[in-house]
Amino acid sequence: MTMWQRLHNPYNDDKVIDACSIFGMMDTSGRRFTGVDVTKAIANMHDRGNGLGGGFAVYGIYPEHKEEYALHLMYLAPGAKEGVESFLESNFFLVHSEPIPTRKAEGIGAAPILWRYFVRVDHHKDSAFASEDDYVVDRVMKINTGIEGAFVFSSGKDMGAFKGVGYPEDVSNFYRLDEYRGYLWTAHGRFPTNTPGWWGGAHPFSILDWTVVHNGEISSYGINRRYLEMFGYHCTMQTDTEVVAYAVDLLVRRHGHPIEVVADILAPTLWSEIEREHPERQDYHRSLRQVYGSLLLNGPFTVIIAHQGEMIGLTDRIRLRPLTAATNGNMLYLSSEESAIRLISPELDRAWIPMGGEPIVGRLKAAPGARKLPEAASVSGN
Repeated sequence: MTMWQRLHNPYNDDKVIDACSIFGMMDTSGRRFTGVDVTKAIANMHDRGNGLGGGFAVYGIYPEHKEEYALHLMYLAPGAKEGVESFLESNFFLVHSEPIPTRKAEGIGAAPILWRYFVRVDHHKDSAFASEDDYVVDRVMKINTGIEGAFVFSSGKDMGAFKGVGYPEDVSNFYRLDEYRGYLWTAHGRFPTNTPGWWGGAHPFSILDWTVVHNGEISSYGINRRYLEMFGYHCTMQTDTEVVAYAVDLLVRRHGHPIEVVADILAPTLWSEIEREHPERQDYHRSLRQVYGSLLLNGPFTVIIAHQGEMIGLTDRIRLRPLTAATNGNMLYLSSEESAIRLISPELDRAWIPMGGEPIVGRLKAAPGARKLPEAASVSGN
Protein backbone atom coordinates (compact mmCIF):
# COMPACT_ATOMS: atom_id res chain seq x y z
CA MET A 1 0.00 0.00 0.00
CA THR A 2 1.36 3.42 -0.96
CA MET A 3 1.61 6.37 1.42
CA TRP A 4 -1.28 8.05 -0.45
CA GLN A 5 -3.46 4.96 0.10
CA ARG A 6 -2.54 4.76 3.79
CA LEU A 7 -3.55 8.39 4.29
CA HIS A 8 -6.64 8.56 2.10
CA ASN A 9 -7.86 4.97 1.89
CA PRO A 10 -6.48 3.11 4.94
CA TYR A 11 -8.93 0.23 4.68
CA ASN A 12 -8.31 -0.31 0.96
CA ASP A 13 -11.92 0.40 0.06
CA ASP A 14 -12.75 0.09 -3.63
CA LYS A 15 -14.59 3.43 -3.46
CA VAL A 16 -12.23 6.36 -2.90
CA ILE A 17 -14.51 9.25 -1.99
CA ASP A 18 -12.09 12.14 -1.48
CA ALA A 19 -10.53 12.24 -4.93
CA CYS A 20 -11.12 14.26 -8.15
CA SER A 21 -9.33 17.54 -8.77
CA ILE A 22 -10.77 20.83 -9.95
CA PHE A 23 -9.04 24.04 -10.96
CA GLY A 24 -10.11 27.37 -12.40
CA MET A 25 -8.31 30.54 -13.37
CA MET A 26 -9.72 33.77 -14.74
CA ASP A 27 -8.23 37.09 -15.76
CA THR A 28 -10.89 39.59 -14.74
CA SER A 29 -9.43 42.18 -17.13
CA GLY A 30 -10.36 39.93 -20.06
CA ARG A 31 -6.76 39.23 -21.11
CA ARG A 32 -6.57 35.91 -22.94
CA PHE A 33 -3.87 33.35 -22.19
CA THR A 34 -3.03 29.81 -23.29
CA GLY A 35 -3.82 26.52 -21.58
CA VAL A 36 -0.22 25.91 -20.51
CA ASP A 37 -0.57 27.11 -16.91
CA VAL A 38 -3.97 25.55 -16.22
CA THR A 39 -2.66 22.24 -17.55
CA LYS A 40 0.40 22.47 -15.30
CA ALA A 41 -1.81 23.24 -12.29
CA ILE A 42 -4.27 20.37 -12.81
CA ALA A 43 -1.38 17.97 -13.53
CA ASN A 44 0.04 18.86 -10.10
CA MET A 45 -3.00 17.07 -8.63
CA HIS A 46 -2.41 13.93 -10.72
CA ASP A 47 -2.87 11.60 -7.73
CA ARG A 48 -6.44 12.82 -7.20
CA GLY A 49 -7.48 11.16 -10.48
CA ASN A 50 -7.14 7.70 -11.98
CA GLY A 51 -6.97 8.41 -15.70
CA LEU A 52 -10.64 7.74 -16.40
CA GLY A 53 -11.57 11.32 -17.17
CA GLY A 54 -10.12 14.75 -17.75
CA GLY A 55 -11.41 17.93 -19.28
CA PHE A 56 -11.33 21.69 -19.70
CA ALA A 57 -13.70 24.57 -20.41
CA VAL A 58 -12.33 27.68 -22.11
CA TYR A 59 -13.97 31.07 -22.70
CA GLY A 60 -13.10 33.61 -25.38
CA ILE A 61 -11.55 31.09 -27.81
CA TYR A 62 -13.67 31.66 -30.93
CA PRO A 63 -13.59 35.44 -31.56
CA GLU A 64 -14.11 34.90 -35.30
CA HIS A 65 -17.35 33.03 -34.51
CA LYS A 66 -18.37 34.81 -31.31
CA GLU A 67 -21.96 35.42 -32.44
CA GLU A 68 -22.55 31.79 -33.35
CA TYR A 69 -23.25 28.78 -31.16
CA ALA A 70 -20.25 26.44 -31.17
CA LEU A 71 -21.56 22.86 -30.98
CA HIS A 72 -18.95 20.26 -30.01
CA LEU A 73 -20.07 16.76 -30.93
CA MET A 74 -18.75 13.29 -30.15
CA TYR A 75 -19.85 10.35 -32.29
CA LEU A 76 -19.75 6.84 -30.87
CA ALA A 77 -21.92 4.94 -33.36
CA PRO A 78 -21.84 4.39 -37.15
CA GLY A 79 -24.12 6.77 -39.00
CA ALA A 80 -24.47 9.16 -36.05
CA LYS A 81 -22.55 11.95 -37.80
CA GLU A 82 -24.76 11.82 -40.88
CA GLY A 83 -27.87 11.90 -38.71
CA VAL A 84 -26.69 14.92 -36.73
CA GLU A 85 -25.60 16.89 -39.78
CA SER A 86 -28.96 16.31 -41.43
CA PHE A 87 -30.65 17.49 -38.22
CA LEU A 88 -28.45 20.60 -38.00
CA GLU A 89 -29.09 21.58 -41.61
CA SER A 90 -32.83 21.38 -40.96
CA ASN A 91 -32.81 23.25 -37.67
CA PHE A 92 -30.00 25.83 -37.95
CA PHE A 93 -28.08 27.95 -40.39
CA LEU A 94 -24.77 26.10 -40.54
CA VAL A 95 -21.92 28.63 -40.85
CA HIS A 96 -18.94 26.30 -40.64
CA SER A 97 -18.01 22.77 -39.59
CA GLU A 98 -14.70 21.01 -39.06
CA PRO A 99 -13.07 18.24 -37.04
CA ILE A 100 -11.89 19.36 -33.61
CA PRO A 101 -8.08 19.50 -33.95
CA THR A 102 -6.29 16.77 -32.01
CA ARG A 103 -2.87 15.17 -31.87
CA LYS A 104 -1.61 11.78 -30.77
CA ALA A 105 -1.10 11.90 -27.01
CA GLU A 106 0.28 9.46 -24.50
CA GLY A 107 -2.45 8.03 -22.29
CA ILE A 108 -5.27 8.65 -24.78
CA GLY A 109 -6.64 5.50 -26.38
CA ALA A 110 -9.34 5.11 -29.00
CA ALA A 111 -11.31 8.33 -29.25
CA PRO A 112 -14.76 8.94 -30.73
CA ILE A 113 -15.13 11.10 -33.82
CA LEU A 114 -14.93 14.69 -32.57
CA TRP A 115 -16.45 17.50 -34.65
CA ARG A 116 -17.50 21.11 -34.14
CA TYR A 117 -20.20 23.14 -35.85
CA PHE A 118 -20.76 26.89 -35.75
CA VAL A 119 -24.46 27.62 -36.17
CA ARG A 120 -26.99 30.43 -36.07
CA VAL A 121 -30.66 30.13 -35.25
CA ASP A 122 -31.90 32.88 -37.62
CA HIS A 123 -35.44 32.18 -38.85
CA HIS A 124 -35.47 28.56 -37.70
CA LYS A 125 -36.75 29.36 -34.18
CA ASP A 126 -40.52 29.02 -33.90
CA SER A 127 -42.87 30.94 -31.62
CA ALA A 128 -42.99 28.13 -29.05
CA PHE A 129 -39.60 29.27 -27.71
CA ALA A 130 -39.11 32.49 -25.80
CA SER A 131 -35.49 32.90 -26.87
CA GLU A 132 -32.80 31.53 -29.15
CA ASP A 133 -31.14 29.98 -26.10
CA ASP A 134 -34.31 28.03 -25.29
CA TYR A 135 -34.42 26.80 -28.86
CA VAL A 136 -30.79 25.66 -28.77
CA VAL A 137 -31.29 23.82 -25.47
CA ASP A 138 -34.28 22.00 -26.96
CA ARG A 139 -32.30 20.98 -30.06
CA VAL A 140 -29.32 19.83 -27.98
CA MET A 141 -31.65 17.64 -25.94
CA LYS A 142 -33.18 16.22 -29.11
CA ILE A 143 -29.75 15.23 -30.45
CA ASN A 144 -28.63 13.70 -27.15
CA THR A 145 -31.81 11.68 -26.69
CA GLY A 146 -32.84 11.00 -30.27
CA ILE A 147 -29.73 10.25 -32.33
CA GLU A 148 -28.00 7.11 -31.12
CA GLY A 149 -24.30 7.47 -30.43
CA ALA A 150 -24.25 11.26 -30.77
CA PHE A 151 -23.66 13.66 -27.88
CA VAL A 152 -23.40 17.43 -27.81
CA PHE A 153 -20.83 18.13 -25.09
CA SER A 154 -20.53 21.89 -25.60
CA SER A 155 -23.03 24.39 -27.03
CA GLY A 156 -22.18 27.96 -26.03
CA LYS A 157 -20.95 31.02 -27.89
CA ASP A 158 -17.24 31.90 -28.00
CA MET A 159 -16.35 29.03 -25.65
CA GLY A 160 -15.77 25.32 -25.73
CA ALA A 161 -15.52 22.21 -23.57
CA PHE A 162 -12.82 19.64 -24.32
CA LYS A 163 -12.91 16.33 -22.47
CA GLY A 164 -12.17 12.64 -22.70
CA VAL A 165 -10.87 9.50 -21.02
CA GLY A 166 -7.36 10.08 -19.71
CA TYR A 167 -5.48 12.19 -17.20
CA PRO A 168 -6.20 15.91 -17.71
CA GLU A 169 -2.66 16.72 -18.84
CA ASP A 170 -2.96 14.04 -21.55
CA VAL A 171 -6.41 15.32 -22.55
CA SER A 172 -4.94 18.83 -22.86
CA ASN A 173 -2.15 17.55 -25.08
CA PHE A 174 -4.62 15.54 -27.16
CA TYR A 175 -6.83 18.59 -27.83
CA ARG A 176 -3.81 20.89 -28.41
CA LEU A 177 -4.98 23.30 -25.74
CA ASP A 178 -1.60 25.02 -25.68
CA GLU A 179 -2.71 26.55 -29.01
CA TYR A 180 -5.94 28.11 -27.64
CA ARG A 181 -6.24 31.43 -25.84
CA GLY A 182 -9.05 32.30 -23.44
CA TYR A 183 -9.63 34.61 -20.46
CA LEU A 184 -11.24 31.92 -18.27
CA TRP A 185 -10.22 28.25 -17.95
CA THR A 186 -11.54 25.46 -15.74
CA ALA A 187 -10.11 21.97 -15.50
CA HIS A 188 -10.99 18.60 -14.00
CA GLY A 189 -9.21 15.36 -13.16
CA ARG A 190 -11.69 12.55 -12.57
CA PHE A 191 -11.78 9.64 -10.16
CA PRO A 192 -15.18 8.05 -10.97
CA THR A 193 -16.75 6.16 -8.09
CA ASN A 194 -20.41 5.47 -8.89
CA THR A 195 -20.58 6.07 -12.62
CA PRO A 196 -18.64 4.81 -15.67
CA GLY A 197 -15.49 6.43 -16.95
CA TRP A 198 -16.29 7.23 -20.58
CA TRP A 199 -15.81 10.14 -22.98
CA GLY A 200 -19.20 11.72 -22.42
CA GLY A 201 -19.01 11.25 -18.66
CA ALA A 202 -15.83 13.26 -18.24
CA HIS A 203 -16.14 16.79 -16.86
CA PRO A 204 -16.97 19.60 -17.62
CA PHE A 205 -20.70 19.24 -18.11
CA SER A 206 -22.17 21.98 -20.21
CA ILE A 207 -25.31 23.55 -21.60
CA LEU A 208 -25.12 26.75 -23.63
CA ASP A 209 -22.15 28.60 -22.12
CA TRP A 210 -22.63 27.14 -18.61
CA THR A 211 -19.98 24.63 -17.56
CA VAL A 212 -19.49 22.75 -14.30
CA VAL A 213 -16.56 20.79 -12.89
CA HIS A 214 -17.19 18.90 -9.66
CA ASN A 215 -15.47 17.00 -6.89
CA GLY A 216 -17.79 14.90 -4.76
CA GLU A 217 -21.02 13.01 -5.08
CA ILE A 218 -24.55 14.26 -5.83
CA SER A 219 -26.66 11.75 -3.89
CA SER A 220 -29.81 13.77 -4.72
CA TYR A 221 -29.28 13.06 -8.44
CA GLY A 222 -32.58 11.19 -8.81
CA ILE A 223 -34.88 13.92 -7.52
CA ASN A 224 -32.76 16.66 -9.14
CA ARG A 225 -33.04 14.89 -12.49
CA ARG A 226 -36.81 14.35 -12.25
CA TYR A 227 -37.36 18.02 -11.36
CA LEU A 228 -35.25 19.22 -14.30
CA GLU A 229 -37.07 16.92 -16.72
CA MET A 230 -40.23 18.95 -16.07
CA PHE A 231 -38.42 21.90 -17.69
CA GLY A 232 -37.18 20.00 -20.75
CA TYR A 233 -33.72 18.95 -19.57
CA HIS A 234 -32.66 15.34 -20.14
CA CYS A 235 -29.65 13.72 -18.48
CA THR A 236 -27.82 11.44 -20.91
CA MET A 237 -24.16 11.50 -19.79
CA GLN A 238 -24.54 8.82 -17.05
CA THR A 239 -22.94 11.02 -14.40
CA ASP A 240 -24.50 12.82 -11.42
CA THR A 241 -22.76 16.16 -12.11
CA GLU A 242 -24.82 16.76 -15.25
CA VAL A 243 -27.77 17.96 -13.15
CA VAL A 244 -25.74 20.87 -11.76
CA ALA A 245 -25.18 22.44 -15.18
CA TYR A 246 -28.87 22.22 -16.05
CA ALA A 247 -29.95 23.48 -12.62
CA VAL A 248 -27.79 26.60 -12.94
CA ASP A 249 -29.09 27.30 -16.45
CA LEU A 250 -32.67 26.99 -15.19
CA LEU A 251 -32.16 29.13 -12.10
CA VAL A 252 -30.06 31.93 -13.61
CA ARG A 253 -30.99 32.18 -17.28
CA ARG A 254 -34.64 31.14 -17.16
CA HIS A 255 -35.73 32.13 -13.64
CA GLY A 256 -33.49 35.19 -13.38
CA HIS A 257 -31.89 34.55 -9.98
CA PRO A 258 -28.48 36.02 -9.12
CA ILE A 259 -25.76 33.52 -8.34
CA GLU A 260 -25.93 34.34 -4.62
CA VAL A 261 -29.55 33.10 -4.55
CA VAL A 262 -28.59 30.07 -6.61
CA ALA A 263 -25.98 29.20 -3.97
CA ASP A 264 -28.68 29.34 -1.29
CA ILE A 265 -30.79 26.94 -3.35
CA LEU A 266 -28.09 24.41 -4.22
CA ALA A 267 -26.29 24.58 -0.82
CA PRO A 268 -29.06 25.81 1.49
CA THR A 269 -28.64 27.13 5.00
CA LEU A 270 -29.13 24.41 7.62
CA TRP A 271 -32.51 24.34 9.36
CA SER A 272 -30.80 24.79 12.74
CA GLU A 273 -29.28 28.04 11.46
CA ILE A 274 -32.52 29.26 9.86
CA GLU A 275 -34.30 28.98 13.21
CA ARG A 276 -31.85 31.50 14.72
CA GLU A 277 -32.18 34.07 11.89
CA HIS A 278 -34.17 37.30 11.69
CA PRO A 279 -37.78 36.56 10.61
CA GLU A 280 -37.26 38.12 7.16
CA ARG A 281 -34.23 35.88 6.52
CA GLN A 282 -36.20 32.92 7.81
CA ASP A 283 -38.97 33.62 5.29
CA TYR A 284 -36.39 33.93 2.49
CA HIS A 285 -34.66 30.63 3.24
CA ARG A 286 -37.91 28.75 3.89
CA SER A 287 -39.36 30.04 0.62
CA LEU A 288 -36.35 28.80 -1.34
CA ARG A 289 -36.63 25.36 0.25
CA GLN A 290 -40.36 25.21 -0.47
CA VAL A 291 -40.08 26.30 -4.12
CA TYR A 292 -36.77 24.66 -5.06
CA GLY A 293 -36.44 21.83 -2.55
CA SER A 294 -36.01 19.34 -5.39
CA LEU A 295 -32.88 21.17 -6.60
CA LEU A 296 -31.08 21.03 -3.25
CA LEU A 297 -27.79 19.17 -3.78
CA ASN A 298 -27.34 16.42 -1.23
CA GLY A 299 -23.95 14.91 -0.65
CA PRO A 300 -20.41 16.28 -0.48
CA PHE A 301 -19.45 18.61 -3.29
CA THR A 302 -17.22 21.36 -4.51
CA VAL A 303 -18.04 22.86 -7.90
CA ILE A 304 -16.57 25.49 -10.17
CA ILE A 305 -19.30 26.97 -12.34
CA ALA A 306 -18.40 29.18 -15.29
CA HIS A 307 -20.07 31.08 -18.11
CA GLN A 308 -19.30 34.18 -20.14
CA GLY A 309 -18.03 36.82 -17.76
CA GLU A 310 -18.13 34.89 -14.47
CA MET A 311 -16.40 32.09 -12.57
CA ILE A 312 -18.03 30.80 -9.38
CA GLY A 313 -16.70 28.45 -6.71
CA LEU A 314 -19.11 26.75 -4.27
CA THR A 315 -18.93 23.98 -1.67
CA ASP A 316 -21.60 22.15 0.30
CA ARG A 317 -22.61 23.78 3.58
CA ILE A 318 -20.30 21.71 5.78
CA ARG A 319 -17.33 21.72 3.38
CA LEU A 320 -16.92 18.00 2.86
CA ARG A 321 -14.80 18.70 -0.22
CA PRO A 322 -11.91 21.18 -0.35
CA LEU A 323 -11.73 24.53 -2.12
CA THR A 324 -9.03 27.19 -1.97
CA ALA A 325 -9.45 30.64 -3.54
CA ALA A 326 -6.64 33.06 -4.33
CA THR A 327 -6.01 36.31 -6.17
CA ASN A 328 -2.98 37.90 -7.78
CA GLY A 329 -3.65 41.20 -9.52
CA ASN A 330 -6.43 40.59 -12.04
CA MET A 331 -6.19 36.81 -11.64
CA LEU A 332 -8.66 34.72 -9.64
CA TYR A 333 -7.78 31.10 -8.88
CA LEU A 334 -10.00 28.31 -7.53
CA SER A 335 -8.49 24.94 -6.74
CA SER A 336 -8.82 21.71 -4.80
CA GLU A 337 -5.32 22.35 -3.45
CA GLU A 338 -3.40 25.55 -2.81
CA SER A 339 -0.20 23.88 -4.06
CA ALA A 340 -1.58 23.87 -7.62
CA ILE A 341 -2.14 27.63 -7.45
CA ARG A 342 1.29 28.33 -5.99
CA LEU A 343 2.92 26.24 -8.70
CA ILE A 344 1.89 28.71 -11.41
CA SER A 345 1.61 31.84 -9.24
CA PRO A 346 4.07 31.61 -6.32
CA GLU A 347 3.37 35.16 -5.13
CA LEU A 348 -0.29 35.80 -4.29
CA ASP A 349 -2.07 38.87 -3.03
CA ARG A 350 -4.39 36.68 -1.01
CA ALA A 351 -5.27 33.01 -0.49
CA TRP A 352 -8.17 31.77 1.63
CA ILE A 353 -10.55 28.89 2.28
CA PRO A 354 -14.17 29.93 1.64
CA MET A 355 -16.93 29.18 4.13
CA GLY A 356 -19.23 26.29 3.28
CA GLY A 357 -22.04 27.37 0.97
CA GLU A 358 -20.39 30.76 0.31
CA PRO A 359 -20.07 31.49 -3.42
CA ILE A 360 -16.77 32.96 -4.60
CA VAL A 361 -17.60 34.99 -7.71
CA GLY A 362 -15.14 36.49 -10.17
CA ARG A 363 -16.47 38.87 -12.79
CA LEU A 364 -15.07 40.59 -15.85
CA LYS A 365 -14.82 44.36 -16.05
CA ALA A 366 -17.00 44.14 -19.15
CA ALA A 367 -18.49 40.78 -20.02
CA PRO A 368 -18.37 39.63 -23.66
CA GLY A 369 -21.62 37.70 -23.21
CA ALA A 370 -25.18 38.90 -23.16
CA ARG A 371 -25.69 39.19 -19.38
CA LYS A 372 -25.09 42.62 -17.90
CA LEU A 373 -22.39 42.56 -15.25
CA PRO A 374 -20.91 45.20 -12.93
CA GLU A 375 -18.73 47.81 -14.56
CA ALA A 376 -15.72 47.08 -12.37
CA ALA A 377 -13.93 43.78 -12.17
CA SER A 378 -14.63 42.12 -8.85
CA VAL A 379 -14.13 39.05 -6.77
CA SER A 380 -16.79 38.55 -4.11
CA GLY A 381 -16.51 36.29 -1.09
CA ASN A 382 -14.98 36.59 2.35
